[in-house]
Amino acid sequence: MPALIDSNVILDIFTRDPKWFDWSSKTLAYYAERELLYINPIIYSEISISFKRIEELDQALPNDYILREDLPYEAAFLAGKCFLKYRKSGGAKHAPLPDFYIGAHAAIRGWDIITRDNGRYKTYFPKLKVITPS
Repeated sequence: MPALIDSNVILDIFTRDPKWFDWSSKTLAYYAERELLYINPIIYSEISISFKRIEELDQALPNDYILREDLPYEAAFLAGKCFLKYRKSGGAKHAPLPDFYIGAHAAIRGWDIITRDNGRYKTYFPKLKVITPS
């Protein structure tokens, strides 16, 4: 099944995070050999902070196994509804709406999501298969 890659996993690799680099790089390598992997513009913007120029980022994201897809309008609608549910259940105002867009994108497409942050995804997108560290 195709998978959306959360920005934290890609940033682990770009920054060689001492705690998460091994898990993130091995997990992406494993799924890259078996499935189509995607990012969307929100994920792209979150990982862009590690680069000074767009050309550097584009070179670091190999098009042969990380594909790009625009955010579907249905996912934007679902993200808004999930964010509203989050707020009504007492969620903080500063909660990142981008996580809801990312989760909704995977949910609308019927894809898995590769991430280290499964709490919000599993809570608001219970049918979503979340690939996380054990």
